[in-house]
Amino acid sequence: MLLSDESRYVAGVMLLTIVTIEFGGWFMTRIVRGQVPMTDFQKAFARAGHAHAGVLVTLGLICQVLADSATLTGVADSVARLGVPAAAILMSGGFFASSAGRGLTQPNRFIWILWLGAAALAAGTLTLGVGLLVA
Repeated sequence: MLLSDESRYVAGVMLLTIVTIEFGGWFMTRIVRGQVPMTDFQKAFARAGHAHAGVLVTLGLICQVLADSATLTGVADSVARLGVPAAAILMSGGFFASSAGRGLTQPNRFIWILWLGAAALAAGTLTLGVGLLVA
């Protein structure tokens, strides 16, 4: 199987991000051992941010192969190809940014980043799904 240049580039960059997810896993071990002071809310958002990063990067890699099978062009191709990788950054970043600070027990104003990521995820998966169905 040959990947398009676009898929190879995006997949290559996404694979490089795995190192940051590994670092996040190491940091999570410090959190669960009580070495990083956090509220229960902050711990939950740290877990969610780390989990979303890993799952969405994996899904984003799969989407690159599927995007090569769809017959999309132009903006639709870009949305299908980049929606899930963007969601990986935005959703995990939204969890982290909206829980940053001392003693927080609810999300701060940066929660909008999470919702922007959710929109990117929806746009990417819907566009790719439709593109595959009409191919």
